[in-house]
Amino acid sequence: MTLTNALLDPFRSGAGAARPLITFYDDATGERIELSAVTTANWAAKAANLLRDECDVEPGTRVAVLLPAHWQTAAVLLAAWWCGADVVTDPDGAELVLCDAERIDLALAAAPANGVVALSLDAFGKGLPGLPAGVVDFATEVRLHGDDFVPWAPLPSDAPALDGASVDEVLAAARSRGSELGLSAGDRVLSTLDWSGRGLSDGLLAVLAAGASLVQVANADPERLERKAESERTTARLG
Repeated sequence: MTLTNALLDPFRSGAGAARPLITFYDDATGERIELSAVTTANWAAKAANLLRDECDVEPGTRVAVLLPAHWQTAAVLLAAWWCGADVVTDPDGAELVLCDAERIDLALAAAPANGVVALSLDAFGKGLPGLPAGVVDFATEVRLHGDDFVPWAPLPSDAPALDGASVDEVLAAARSRGSELGLSAGDRVLSTLDWSGRGLSDGLLAVLAAGASLVQVANADPERLERKAESERTTARLG
């Protein structure tokens, strides 16, 4: 079982499949988007098909993700894990780099063998104009791919998933961390955490592994957080 299946499958059955799984706010732009478990899985599947078919991502491929905490970042992380990739922190030595517009030069400097995929993170799905040769525009390409994904072969649970740690190890650590944070199934978690370093474990993996849903706020305005907590009926807070 891939890490993505382990995290998403519990949400994708029964009445819970249509409930909000990831709700994303950007207080700087006023953006709000809500994804159910089914919609999250569909986006992850589209991205996984892109990564496998166009970027040759397969089990063991090292994929660096240079992206902020964002619903599209969640989709591409889940996509990479669905393909069996090892998501790594350092782009040096990565075979593929996923990045935002501000880090394209950093991604290219790493000279990944499988190339660079750039995400605009635009709320309306606009692509990035004027990209250097060889850089894939995620927004343009992902829409061409199907919203179902089936790995070509089963993935062993000891396959690397995050900086060399295995699927089993990452999942166990996420469940343990969720318990330490007091998260449980059915919680709705308001978070302002970045997803770099420990933030990825606490702000995304621990939440999903606990069976909770996420309300992620970027560029948070502290004066608006209480209203969000009330309107989104959150039960826990991170950050």
